[in-house]
Amino acid sequence: MPAPRPLVLASTSRYRRELLDRLGVPFECADPRVDEVVLPGEAPQATALRLAEAKARAVAQRFPEAVVIGSDQVASCGGERLSKPGSHENAVRQLTAMSGRTAQFDTAVAVVDGKSAHAESRVVPCRVTFRKLSASQIENYLQAEKPYDCAGSAKAEGLGIALIARIETDDPTSLIGLPLIALTELLNGAGIAVIGA
Repeated sequence: MPAPRPLVLASTSRYRRELLDRLGVPFECADPRVDEVVLPGEAPQATALRLAEAKARAVAQRFPEAVVIGSDQVASCGGERLSKPGSHENAVRQLTAMSGRTAQFDTAVAVVDGKSAHAESRVVPCRVTFRKLSASQIENYLQAEKPYDCAGSAKAEGLGIALIARIETDDPTSLIGLPLIALTELLNGAGIAVIGA
């Protein structure tokens, strides 16, 4: 019986690592070192798909025997992209702008076979409607969570869930950054059966 293929997550995100841990499949992580610049006129879903595959391909070059997972998320609200805030002030601005509105989080996942260079990818959209938020609610949340490394400042796996009125998606893990339902399908296609045959 052949040895199982190594599995590599092309990410340094602790959120993605924790999500992939749920599948119980051994893996290692590698920094994809990919420039995440947005191309002119590129739609959010297209950006997410392109970057997810670029990350997986970059790491597959360093791990040619492995199956490599890449993922990327692009958040937007009212036509404006929402990056990781990086600071308290930016997070306040983002959450104030999203108060009472619906934002879209497009999360892409790509699986690249290092041996054949074959890639398969999916994008999983997630629509998040935020409650009407007061300035003090935003401040209380930010002091508690400090979600400055989360796109749109919305850490839904923590206290950020209290900011949200509704989530519409086929895969709740997509909002956190790695859509496990789509990923399981892609891994099965690459010969990695998460729960066996």
